[in-house]
Amino acid sequence: MQIPERFSDLPDYAFPRLRALLGDTPPGGVVVALSIGAPRHPFPDWGALVIAGAVAEFGNYPPNEGTPELLGAISAWIARRHGVDISPDRILTANGTRETLFAATVGLCPEEKAGKPPLVLIPNPFYQVYSVGALAAGAEPYYVPATQETGFLPDFTGLPAEVLDRTAILFICSPSNPQGAVASRDYLKDLLNLAEKHDFRVFADECYSEIYRDAPPPGLLAVAADAGADPERVVAFNSLSKRSNVPGLRSGFAAAGPETMVQMRRMRSYSGAPLPAPLQRVAERLWADEDHVEASRAIYVRKYDVANDVFRDIDGCAAPDAGFFLWMPVEDDEAATLKLWRETGVRVLPGAYLGRDTTDGNAGRGYIRAAMVTADEAELQRGLIALRDCLYR
Repeated sequence: MQIPERFSDLPDYAFPRLRALLGDTPPGGVVVALSIGAPRHPFPDWGALVIAGAVAEFGNYPPNEGTPELLGAISAWIARRHGVDISPDRILTANGTRETLFAATVGLCPEEKAGKPPLVLIPNPFYQVYSVGALAAGAEPYYVPATQETGFLPDFTGLPAEVLDRTAILFICSPSNPQGAVASRDYLKDLLNLAEKHDFRVFADECYSEIYRDAPPPGLLAVAADAGADPERVVAFNSLSKRSNVPGLRSGFAAAGPETMVQMRRMRSYSGAPLPAPLQRVAERLWADEDHVEASRAIYVRKYDVANDVFRDIDGCAAPDAGFFLWMPVEDDEAATLKLWRETGVRVLPGAYLGRDTTDGNAGRGYIRAAMVTADEAELQRGLIALRDCLYR
């Protein structure tokens, strides 16, 4: 049987492609895994105790939108972090942000815009669920390159008016995956002005927002509140995976305007699986606690320094503004990834696997992504030195 035509040209997901690229090639040294952005810093010891104390709640169906306590904890975190009052009824929890990003795109994208199939604007390279959500909604993904020339953020304001008029949803990821670029308040305000002028929503993926060196990255909710923007044009997404080093907990959320949230909750009541109640209990505690986040951030700051020291003589290989990825230029990203694995045992990801080929090219091609996720700074330093000496010396 045939699959739907709209999904027929999807490439394999990045990590199966990486496994196929490396194949049976043995590693050339002690393996240092830098390909997957799964944080390995410690999380609070009390987390297991919270789950154990709530284990009886596995016997009940949990609230689909989130327990009142978890929604309240997220609301309080948004107020502390962004200075914005987002009431709990404007928040929806989910099994990580990937689910929420997909569901929000399907549930909020109209059937047509300006008399044609709608467009969903997507940075290139990007988190792959953006494009699948657009296709599932019957929209056309429109990839906007995020290159060194544009500060590794897409130049949405330079798009033609006819493209913007057909746009239903614009995705922005800040700090960006994979480049680690941070959108300024002015940049985000410009997106809100575009959304108002051309009548579309802005989806802000802010999952890396709590990993930075000095100043916390601006959030779209705060910029929208300060600008007096229509709250129905804004949906912000975040997660505990990176912030609290619990990617296996699968706890994310979306925050939106009141009417938008009614629609999102209505859709999720049909299609979403709620997070088990004991996991919601520990998520509640994690959103309420900043000590473990600050401790983890301090480790990342030290790793930024390690990376900057290792690559101090190599152009384009400095630590990012935020997030935990190194985005490093190479001549051929697949060849460099295979060479690095074969000769050193360091595992990275070709940048092209995170982008999409378009008439403007693939903005991920010619880069490799290394995830600085290990908590062992000596292991990271060893891996980065091996990477430098293999590819840049």
